[in-house]
Amino acid sequence: MSGHHWVSAHAPRATLRIEGPVAWFASSPGVRRGICPTCGSFLFWDAPEREPDTISFALGAVDGPTGLRLERHIFTADKGDYHDIADGLPQRP
Repeated sequence: MSGHHWVSAHAPRATLRIEGPVAWFASSPGVRRGICPTCGSFLFWDAPEREPDTISFALGAVDGPTGLRLERHIFTADKGDYHDIADGLPQRP
């Protein structure tokens, strides 16, 4: 749904405050995605049966500074051939 680079994080469900409308849809069994009902931007990935205590969210949807830093890169086997990852962080294919 992003079409390109994606940066996300996960947080304890109890600590996340959602402001504004979110449309939720079941994208696969046990997983739902939260999108902006106006523009369709992907905001959340939620698997309450597998990960009942956390929820993943798009860092681009956070207002203000996050204080977070990248930890790793995932799905690197599917990255574009034009994209080099040279920051030294772990990479998962």
